[in-house]
Amino acid sequence: MTKKIFITGASSGIGRAVALEMAARGYGLALAARRVENLEQLRDEIKQKKISVPVAVRALDVADTDRVAPVFAELAEELGGVDIVFANAGVGLGERIGGNEFDKARKTVAVNLIGAMATVDAAVAYFLARGGGHVVGISSVAALRGMPKSSAYSASKAGIAVYLEALRAETPGKNIDVTVLYPGYIDTPLNNMLKNRPFLISLEKGARIIADRIEKKTRSAFVPAWPWAVVARLLKILPTSVIARM
Repeated sequence: MTKKIFITGASSGIGRAVALEMAARGYGLALAARRVENLEQLRDEIKQKKISVPVAVRALDVADTDRVAPVFAELAEELGGVDIVFANAGVGLGERIGGNEFDKARKTVAVNLIGAMATVDAAVAYFLARGGGHVVGISSVAALRGMPKSSAYSASKAGIAVYLEALRAETPGKNIDVTVLYPGYIDTPLNNMLKNRPFLISLEKGARIIADRIEKKTRSAFVPAWPWAVVARLLKILPTSVIARM
């Protein structure tokens, strides 16, 4: 039986690339994003590649949390079930604390943390009723340390990682697998304006690694593992004066 995956933020970047990768591996797709026309184009592209998997799409802004559960339910019904939920939708707006840019911080947290929590909450309610499933959330190496001009982004990504840890602690014996992924720099529109992107990997390579981690039901992983597993340890101990210059 074909497994199905629900992906938020599927219209571009990691979400789109993972959708293509999972479709190529034979997974049915439930795709949600603000730009439904981009999702429709993605569905057409999958058909043009002669990949025969079901693809259902819906417009969804995860910051509109009241819409998350209904949209998820619609897509699950259309596909005849969902096995994996990939809470991926995210933004990074680069505000400074005290710089009269709090609207950017609010939006970042609304999407990256509150929207992701709403996605996970809807998924878990569904999986508890269904008897099991797999929740995958995107954190970031930025969650490991508060970075300048990325305060809300770092906080939101740390928050979703801790939220998913709490989910794992709440659901022993419930047949719910939880995966937390910590990407480094993957070449996406979220970061392609930055001057410095150390250890950058292509979107396609990132999607392959993420798909592998999903299929293996890995509990936690850096993307890619090398060198970020080592860099992560350094980030935690670097003096703040060094972090400030990054």
